[in-house]
Amino acid sequence: GNVAGIGQALQQNPDFRFYQTRNEQAMVHSATAYAKVKNRLQAFACTTSIGPGATNMITGAATATVNRLPVLLLPGDIFARRNVAPVLQQIESELSQDFSANDCFKPVSRYWDRINRPDQLLTALPEAMRVLTSPAETGAVTLALPQDVQTEAFDYPAAFFRKRVWNVARNRPDRTAL
Repeated sequence: GNVAGIGQALQQNPDFRFYQTRNEQAMVHSATAYAKVKNRLQAFACTTSIGPGATNMITGAATATVNRLPVLLLPGDIFARRNVAPVLQQIESELSQDFSANDCFKPVSRYWDRINRPDQLLTALPEAMRVLTSPAETGAVTLALPQDVQTEAFDYPAAFFRKRVWNVARNRPDRTAL
């Protein structure tokens, strides 16, 4: 499931293709299979709410990273403003407010970031795309999205939404090895 901003954005944009799944682990494995079938030139984004839904994606993230298959993971995360009591299925530490269950994605992701303010997407998304399109570096890319940040508005510059072409460099095989 999705929470707040992502769910609302999907509802408001019916032309955006969305596949509802019933199991987060199967969703990520399906996404890795899709990337493999598409020769790593296309990828799915997988979204979840906070807690067990997010942790169910960890094995799939490891599979994508080990096999160098591009998958974008967008798990919900703990509130960035830190003044909210635990909510249903929120997994967090009472000892510290600077990590959550989504930190488990760090060792199995090629790129990981927690978006604590909407403007951080201006630097995180281009870096995520660089990793997703790099044959040598690709794998799981995780952008943890705190629940409160998903609902925040931000005046993004128009240039951020302009169409970009991400060229995927493919090295030619050595003729003697063929």
